[in-house]
Amino acid sequence: MTGFIDGDIGVLHIHLSCGVIVVNEKFLTQVRNALILSFFALSSVQIYAVAVQDDAPDFTLKSLQGGNLRLNEYRGQVVLLNFWASWCGPCRQEMPLLDRIHQRYQDAGFAVVSVNVEGDELPARALAEETGVTFPVLIDTNQKVSELYDLEAMPSSVLIDRDGVVRYIHRGYQPGDEALYLKVVKQLIKE
Repeated sequence: MTGFIDGDIGVLHIHLSCGVIVVNEKFLTQVRNALILSFFALSSVQIYAVAVQDDAPDFTLKSLQGGNLRLNEYRGQVVLLNFWASWCGPCRQEMPLLDRIHQRYQDAGFAVVSVNVEGDELPARALAEETGVTFPVLIDTNQKVSELYDLEAMPSSVLIDRDGVVRYIHRGYQPGDEALYLKVVKQLIKE
């Protein structure tokens, strides 16, 4: 392959073994500008892989209880943010246990906020009613919040302190895990 720019007519000639490609300078400028814009757009994209000691990314989602709920509305409280799906067996097992913790410590400045990741209100509502949970159930209709928190397992729980800082992340659920939550919740309430 060889190439040269014909400065007199502003055309780039590229000679390949199978022929010649002729591209004008205006086209090359447009390609260059598109590449530059793409670079700046990609470099400004925020990618969250939430980690302990990060500020919890804020979001607003529709609540099954009516209206929208914003995570930052809970600033000043300890929050257990729980991501779940109705098809997830461990999620079904965990929800009533989370509700007990929610009811027991809500007067001390603690709240469970749950996010259904399916995007469909019907199965979320059915499971919430079946389990009788009293904490807010939010619907992540386009999975943007799930992406924001970089979920790797179902269920996933993120414990957030009163200042909005992630203090504990738990992926999955096995019987007995609620004791870990309780330990961290008590510690954060005391702070």
